[in-house]
Amino acid sequence: MNAAELPQALRRLRASRWRVALLAIGSLTLAVLASLSLGVQSQSMATVAQQLLSLLPGLDAWAIDGPQRNVLLQLRLPRTAMALVCGAGLAMAGVAMQGITRNPLVSPYTLGISPAAAFGASIAILLGWNHLPGMGVWWTVGLAFAAAMVCAAAVLALASLRGVNAMVLVLAGVAFTYLFGALTATLQFFASEQQLAAIVHWTFGSLNGRTWHEVAVAGAVCLVCTPVMLAHAGALNAFSAGGDDVAASLGVAVARARIAITLAAVLSSAAIVSFTGVIGFVGLVAPHIARLLIGGDHRALLPFAAVVGALLVLLADMAGRLLFAPVMVPVGIVVAFLGVPLFLHLLLTRRNEMSS
Repeated sequence: MNAAELPQALRRLRASRWRVALLAIGSLTLAVLASLSLGVQSQSMATVAQQLLSLLPGLDAWAIDGPQRNVLLQLRLPRTAMALVCGAGLAMAGVAMQGITRNPLVSPYTLGISPAAAFGASIAILLGWNHLPGMGVWWTVGLAFAAAMVCAAAVLALASLRGVNAMVLVLAGVAFTYLFGALTATLQFFASEQQLAAIVHWTFGSLNGRTWHEVAVAGAVCLVCTPVMLAHAGALNAFSAGGDDVAASLGVAVARARIAITLAAVLSSAAIVSFTGVIGFVGLVAPHIARLLIGGDHRALLPFAAVVGALLVLLADMAGRLLFAPVMVPVGIVVAFLGVPLFLHLLLTRRNEMSS
């Protein structure tokens, strides 16, 4: 390709990215409306759209009062909102972690965040704090979040002793993944049948019973962490291109950037899994799906992966709610069944991009 053809090739690339992004956003919008419409008491998408518009200032006259409005606003809408926060947050965290480690197999689960959160939740369940009136859910969430942050602090401290090296970061995360998995298994060994069932169900990952307070807390944490990851998109490009040496040669403060990105990714992941339980597959596969569709530039990859992750979790939640109704299959199980075939399809049909 000569110099004269380069601007035209770049324009085609940008146009292609915009088309893919608009298609993904349109698909996500339809999925949101479908999630809010379908259920035991189904509503038309037009009615749902009208109800949502009635929440805007000056359009309250469009509201349609009745039990269906309460179902929409108090049950389906917070559940859908949590699905969007969960998918977007875990996907962006996965992109960030894969970028700074240059390892395509890294995810929030790999660094021990999810197993640590499961250990914290297991403690709350074993002590019976999850049944305390009014505060039971928050005790479970609080201990899960605290355990996840302890794991993150331990991983970063261990990596800092060796200069915050990417390989040490990954290996430390793997070690703590096994450690907290063993600790959780130990608690399960001493748990009663009811406690064991509660612990296992928590590790499945679920969006059942999510409330606006929970959505607000998880969403606020992700909202704080997202600008940090986006601000370091250039550093992630440098890390992905050639590791620490290339990043340092381009003026990136390697240790400081890695710690900032890791903390942002860990904090958002911990806040999400503390409410939803272990949904481990999103942070691994959503970044790869996004990368295959839109390329490896983290300036576009981070927000696009958020859309892909949100769409993946939302579709998995709908499938779990509707396919086997009235039984609800946890979203953490369904997301693997949906994500693996999609990822393999993209891997086979677009293998040239993967090998380049």
